[in-house]
This record gives sequence, C-alpha cells and structure tokens, in this order.
Amino acid sequence: MTPRCTIGGYRLTTAEIVYHLPDHPDLLQTFVWQDYDLIPKLPVLTHFLDFWRHNIDGALHSVRVCTAPDGAAGGYRNVVWEGRLH
Repeated sequence: MTPRCTIGGYRLTTAEIVYHLPDHPDLLQTFVWQDYDLIPKLPVLTHFLDFWRHNIDGALHSVRVCTAPDGAAGGYRNVVWEGRLH
C-alpha cells in the first residue's frame, strides 16, 4: 500500500493558527490544524483559512506552517528543552 504522502505530491502539513478570542480581542488562542496538502501552494490549508475568515468570529493573528519531508517515517526524538521567547 502506498502512503498518501507519495500520491500526487501530497505531504503531511501542520499549521499552528493563532487567533484573537472573539469575546476578548486582546487575548490570543492557538489552534493546531493537520492534513495532507500540496507544497508549496497549500490549497487545502488556503481553503480552510478562507472558511475560517468567513465563518468563524476569531480574527486570525498568524499562521505558522511546517511539512514532513517526502516519505518521512515517524520517529522519536528526546527534546531536552523547548521554549518560546516573545
């Protein structure tokens, strides 16, 4: 059986979507989206973000996208420290 990521150039794509809460616009919330998409045009993600803009009250703040390498297998890696600086 052929993995879906090798059919038609689709790759597993993950997007971290940061948006403003509708009731508290100064607060940000994170939503993680994951699907198979074509790189670099991202038509599936673009369609989802268009749906978000037209049907969901939370205004988008930022979107960060990453993809798995072509044919990449899942694996485990121990991370000693992970953090963010704003």
